[in-house]
Amino acid sequence: MTVRENLCLIQRKVLGCSRDEAVAKAESPLERVGLAEHIEKCPGNLSRGQQRRVAISRALAMDPIAMLFDEPTSALDPEMIKEVLDISVELAGEGMTMMVVTHEMGFAHRVADRVVFMAGGKMVEDRRSGEFFSAAESDRAKDFLSKILNH
Repeated sequence: MTVRENLCLIQRKVLGCSRDEAVAKAESPLERVGLAEHIEKCPGNLSRGQQRRVAISRALAMDPIAMLFDEPTSALDPEMIKEVLDISVELAGEGMTMMVVTHEMGFAHRVADRVVFMAGGKMVEDRRSGEFFSAAESDRAKDFLSKILNH
């Protein structure tokens, strides 16, 4: 399926949109992530970063009240990481509620309202972002931050 067909399928199956409604609604989210010119391509012909942005645009086409991201930048090269994070920063700036699992601490510090720090499968801290990054309470979080914020 092409990118357009991917964007339309979920709208038709989940939202019950007509084909014409789904097609009309497909381009806007792609423009938002900078991929409108790739609408007729198959996802396999796109870079991983472009594929991630198509996935974000597919979710945006559903008019969500919140978005969940699980390591959205994993296995991407630095330029693609920036593109994906820029979209997330833009969404955060527009007020989109997002829950993001990430190792990108600069990004988390920039956009997060809250940080839930986990280690060993357990929640170690749940704090406001500024408090977490400036004055973590647990020894585990302090150790982690000392390693990543000093490089």
